[in-house]
Amino acid sequence: MESIRELYKIGRGPSSSHTMGPEKACDYVIQKYHGDSYIVKLYGSLSLTGKGHLTDQVILEKLPNCQVIFSSDDQIEHPNTMDIIVYKNNEHLGNERIYSVGGGKIIVKGEEPLEKSNIYPHKFFFEIKQYCEENNLTLYEYVYRFEDDKIKEYLFLIWKTMKNSIKNGLKAEGFLPGDLKVERNAKSLFDQWSDTETEPDQELKEICSYAYAVSEENANGGVVVTAPTCGASGVVPGVLFYLIKKYKYTDEQIVDALATAGIIGNLVKHNASISGAEAGCQAEVGTACSMAAACSSQLLGHKINKIEYAAEIALEHHLGLTCDPILGFVQIPCIERNAVAALRALNASKLSNFLVGSRKISFDMVVETMYQTGKDLSVNYKETSLGGLAVLYNKKH
Repeated sequence: MESIRELYKIGRGPSSSHTMGPEKACDYVIQKYHGDSYIVKLYGSLSLTGKGHLTDQVILEKLPNCQVIFSSDDQIEHPNTMDIIVYKNNEHLGNERIYSVGGGKIIVKGEEPLEKSNIYPHKFFFEIKQYCEENNLTLYEYVYRFEDDKIKEYLFLIWKTMKNSIKNGLKAEGFLPGDLKVERNAKSLFDQWSDTETEPDQELKEICSYAYAVSEENANGGVVVTAPTCGASGVVPGVLFYLIKKYKYTDEQIVDALATAGIIGNLVKHNASISGAEAGCQAEVGTACSMAAACSSQLLGHKINKIEYAAEIALEHHLGLTCDPILGFVQIPCIERNAVAALRALNASKLSNFLVGSRKISFDMVVETMYQTGKDLSVNYKETSLGGLAVLYNKKH
């Protein structure tokens, strides 16, 4: 498996696959060819929802004298495919086919994956668990054993960025960009307070306001952390920000929790997919929920079996979750979905503490199931806006 640096990336929204990936692809061809004009052809999900995801805007900002073509050709190897054709002085220099495979990562056809950094000797949770038990390690200690000596410093930066996304999102008001006219709700949700509310109601509003804050920042093209993607970026920070306020954890403890969440996300990324275009929203928000449940369990002092169970519960109950963004924007149902997943992550963590002795399903099994479910999903429900809410909304408006 790769370093968790490849899972946690800092960039602007609204989509790691549709903005961060294409931006990186543009940087790649600029460095390789030094052209002066370009044609970019987008295919699959990049074509169908690229407008709503601001894909064309990112490309036009990066590449001078560029024409972006939204292609209807569906004979492609990966649902997030783009061709970049490079010219200089009106002469063809070359072209590249590039796949945006999720989490801001790209693969260039015919080349080894960029930024390849397979540093972990294990690729399944049962192997990691066995290794940790044999060596008396926690999951975050396992991460630190195989990452470089600067990983903690990097995770502190990740946590700082997450906190800034929340703080910025809680201050912002007004409407998000696009035709949906979605109003930002994080600030109003956080500001609502009543002495008559029960503690569960207060907890719900607080957690949701943090998740909304990050998701709205992402939808507005702000800076967020992929955890594991931009579209699911509100879940993990929403849970961690709530827990650090309630239980007064230190930033050091939060960084350890991010390491634990990172190995969970890495396992899904390595053995299945974190791309909504490839496996639906179960791969994005489902994985984020699993990561948040795992780090919550660790912070609450649970052992590795309970952490695994929490992560398994969280992902299992997102199985089959479709990706059907209305008008292609990462707004409906994406923002609300992040808040619901943050709440579910905490509940999964609590439930695993009570019932760990009765579990029958391993984390590895549910990851494999999620990937197979994603393969079985119709393309209409994989970030194409060709089915579900996206279609019904268009019919009624």
